[in-house]
Amino acid sequence: MVDPIMNTYGRLQVGFVKGEGAWLYDTEGNRYLDALAGLGVCALGHAHPKVTKTIADQAGQLMHTSNLYQIPLQQELAENLVRISKMDSVFFANTGAEANECAIKISRLHGNKNSVANPSIVVADGSFHGRTLATLTATGNRKVQAGFEPLVNGFVRAPFNDIDAFRKIGENNTGVIAVLIEAIQGEGGIQIADDQYLKELRDICDQKGWFLILDEVQSGNGRTGEYFAYQHAGILPDIVTTAKGLANGFPIGVCMARGDAATVLQPGNHGSTFGGGPLACAVALSVIETIEKEKLAQRAAQLGDRMLESFRQKLSGSNRIQDIRGKGLMLGIELNIPCAELVQQAKEKGILINVTVDKVVRLLPPLIISDEQADEIIETISDLINAL
Repeated sequence: MVDPIMNTYGRLQVGFVKGEGAWLYDTEGNRYLDALAGLGVCALGHAHPKVTKTIADQAGQLMHTSNLYQIPLQQELAENLVRISKMDSVFFANTGAEANECAIKISRLHGNKNSVANPSIVVADGSFHGRTLATLTATGNRKVQAGFEPLVNGFVRAPFNDIDAFRKIGENNTGVIAVLIEAIQGEGGIQIADDQYLKELRDICDQKGWFLILDEVQSGNGRTGEYFAYQHAGILPDIVTTAKGLANGFPIGVCMARGDAATVLQPGNHGSTFGGGPLACAVALSVIETIEKEKLAQRAAQLGDRMLESFRQKLSGSNRIQDIRGKGLMLGIELNIPCAELVQQAKEKGILINVTVDKVVRLLPPLIISDEQADEIIETISDLINAL
């Protein structure tokens, strides 16, 4: 019998039916500590009471009207996001890939309106921006692109965290209209952009008249110790995208812009049937309120530092460690050998983790995780790595 679900994921042999905080429970009643938070989505953990009540209350009032009309909750959410990000305006979508598509369209439309021949966007090696045709082309991973040719034209590639490469592109390519990068490459193995690199990239974009686009789909919403990771560097991009942790599992994505970038799109240029509906916006508002009220970004910074230091101590004797790095609760342990088997081994110990780029253990625990739960993750993962 053919599986009615398309075979697009290499799924583990476990299914979850209940969640509570940082815990997940499978169909057999076994309990797992979730150190991945649904790929960085469930920042407030599972079945958070405020989120649950918001969904129930709003679903009982109004779920959808469409963007043909005013949506008061969308307006309120936009005002909060503008306040936090220091952008000027927001476009609402449903996913991070859609948010990045919007950023790409803003940049191209701006270039064409200004008579730029073949407008191009500079992207970084090792990046991940989505799986639509434009965003997978922007992604710096050949595995994601393979088989989907012809890819979309208009992207120029540069090494991540290499400011000289971006300068050379600026000197030799007159068609560039924007730079699209992640402040922290999540799928790329928790590669962290230096603050100075981001500052100099901001300077280059100012000098060249390029838009600086920050993809904060995974790194946004308090995960790194600031609400957005670019805030560590003290810069302002022209466009910011985020999704994942914004509504704790309810689908939403946003593309935020300021200055010239905020005025490019006009009626008819872009849209989304479901983007920014009342239910999604109500949930996102409750998440923002919780993150700010409970100071979860600050908590992520403190706990992340402690987890990094603990991992470094416990793994100091391992000859398998290449690097241990992170910012807030976005942590990566890079080994010098492929280590995908650690995912199954950790699951058998009751911990859910992920391995990306073959040899980086990626940890994205909920922001509400306790010290004791963090210690359990540290002990279990360190023991498994030391046993390799």
